[in-house]
Amino acid sequence: MTSGSINLSSHLATVHEHWSPKVVGQFNGHNLMVVKVKGEFAWHKHDNTDDFFQVLQGHLRIEMPDRAVELNPGEIFIVPRGVMHRPIAEHETQIMLIEPEGTDRTGD
Repeated sequence: MTSGSINLSSHLATVHEHWSPKVVGQFNGHNLMVVKVKGEFAWHKHDNTDDFFQVLQGHLRIEMPDRAVELNPGEIFIVPRGVMHRPIAEHETQIMLIEPEGTDRTGD
């Protein structure tokens, strides 16, 4: 990590695998991560933490049992703790995630 500014685009340029977040910074026990996604991720939930998504480029749909949320660049959605969900990207999408250090990506 660096004590200077964080260039998300530069970090994303080094990500070559979908659904493999890269930690680019840490603060207050949380990881700031960038990831490229495409296709469907597994249904999961986090019993002890909310799930933060910010779309940087592309389009992300987050499905939950009772609804779906569509996110475009610059938009953020927070899935409340305990809610089953799965993110889906029809085309490659770049997102930023923030979660407590040590959070299991596939949920509890």
